Amino acid sequence: MSKRVYISADYSEDSGDRNVVETLNKWGTDKLHKVDFIDMAKVVSGSISSDSDCRACDLKKEFNNQINASSAVIIVIGDKTKERTAGSSCQRSNKAWNECSCTPYKQNANGAKICKAYNTSDADNKNVENINTYSYIRHEFEQAQKSNKEIIVVYNSLRNEVHWLPVYMKEYESVAQPFWIIDSNGNKVGDYSYIKEALGYE
Repeated sequence: MSKRVYISADYSEDSGDRNVVETLNKWGTDKLHKVDFIDMAKVVSGSISSDSDCRACDLKKEFNNQINASSAVIIVIGDKTKERTAGSSCQRSNKAWNECSCTPYKQNANGAKICKAYNTSDADNKNVENINTYSYIRHEFEQAQKSNKEIIVVYNSLRNEVHWLPVYMKEYESVAQPFWIIDSNGNKVGDYSYIKEALGYE
């Protein structure tokens, strides 16, 4: 039986962690593995982000929906993760609607537009409010915790890189694991055995 697993990672072109995500997605599509992965890139490239007025709050709401529909969440930690701030510039949580503006997703050249969230509401007991000043990665982590999902944290490294963890993930210092290992042929490969075990497969 396949499992829907949400992947949260830094997708920066120059210094992100796409190599881990690509390996996970490969495992999800070949005949040897049993996981149906849903990663942030798929959400961002989908119908939500194609809307010309897509904002950070729209993406975060969609992340909530995707995380809630998943069995587990894998969070990839790289050497730049704790420095990333994408998604954190929202002012609406502490300012009136007519005092706020933001730039629609990946449309910086077009300038900012007035906030589209005229009304805000408190989060329910299952979701993190999508209007907040969290980075995208922190929002995904907080949503995974709030919805009581299994959270698997891996470093984009061959070693335990505890100093890479953001402060808000400090409790995972003792359980986060390196994603990469060296196999019997001396090749750097993803540690499928660990991921498989962490997801509850025998």
